[in-house]
Amino acid sequence: MGLHDTFKALSDPLRRQILMILREGERSAGDIASELNITPAALSYHLNLLKKADLLMEYKQKNYIYYQLNTTLFDELVMWLKQFGGEESEK
Repeated sequence: MGLHDTFKALSDPLRRQILMILREGERSAGDIASELNITPAALSYHLNLLKKADLLMEYKQKNYIYYQLNTTLFDELVMWLKQFGGEESEK
């Protein structure tokens, strides 16, 4: 996926909330839905968009699917954004 998909995924406040929850560590879909007070179907829609943008990774453990941030993509995004900032003064 390209930057367009990443920024599109980040444009939604609910998806940003999901990322903030996952910043604290991995969570199951049920935990995320409960915390945000949304239906599993609505959460699934948002999780799929975040996964397609490579912002999330998932893994299965027994009957649960756990989600976590793809920190590699965030590192790449920060590096890309830094090219637009001014240079810091060196002391």
